[in-house]
Amino acid sequence: MTPVRTVVLDNEAVQALLDVGHPKNRRALAVIEAVASRNERRAGTVRLVVPTSVRVEAGWVRRAPRAAAINRLRFDDLVLDAETADTAARIRAALPLSVADAHLAATLGGTPGPHAVVTSDAGDTAAIARHLGLPLRTLVI
Repeated sequence: MTPVRTVVLDNEAVQALLDVGHPKNRRALAVIEAVASRNERRAGTVRLVVPTSVRVEAGWVRRAPRAAAINRLRFDDLVLDAETADTAARIRAALPLSVADAHLAATLGGTPGPHAVVTSDAGDTAAIARHLGLPLRTLVI
């Protein structure tokens, strides 16, 4: 598989990065540090993204004091605009997903691949990859 170009965070990965006391904080941070290290060596070739509905589900308020550490990691917000919402709705009609997971799936279809998803739910990620017909690396935390 060619090198990953886009890394997408799912709900629990965001929750883990928001809370240093979260049991998966160190694993999630290790993944992000590996991406940052690669970007330093290769002039920012990997994009870190979070669908905005995932941010909502995880409770990530960018202006809240508890978000100071995760805000330094420089994720791009991918908004749920009209076109993305239509795509997510079609995906949600086909798969038993939450709104945030359907938005994550739509994000995969709208960003450059290959992709990796940082998640605790490999099952949903595998179903999304099969449905979209996309090669996808799942980084389970």
